[in-house]
Amino acid sequence: MGNDSKEDYIKAIYHLEKELYRPIKSIELAKYLKISKPSISEMIRNLIKLKLVNFKDKKLSLTKKGIKEAEWITYKHRIIEVFLTEFLKLKSGVHEEGNKLEHAFSDKSIQKISLLLKNPQFCPHGKPIPQINFKI
Repeated sequence: MGNDSKEDYIKAIYHLEKELYRPIKSIELAKYLKISKPSISEMIRNLIKLKLVNFKDKKLSLTKKGIKEAEWITYKHRIIEVFLTEFLKLKSGVHEEGNKLEHAFSDKSIQKISLLLKNPQFCPHGKPIPQINFKI
């Protein structure tokens, strides 16, 4: 199981749970990620083994550990989006670039970028950046 793929699933579950205000069905996750149901099922089994996801009554929800990891991934993504718009002056494709780069930057680099940006509260799309306590 690739770490990038695992992070994409966790982030997707996190965002779907927030959008729908409830645990989600695996078919909803498959549609959201545009991935086949068998691939979703395999990853869900792996995420359950890692104690990142609960599967009850045919619905998925993140565990506390899963939520913490999803918030960190979301934090990285949104910090990168701010960096791309404020420093590189990108006007389009920022979300897609953020999806790629959230896997590439180390945690320490993200923390330093956040400090450079003066710990922004919102991404360029107006969504809140999760508040993460860290020390460098």
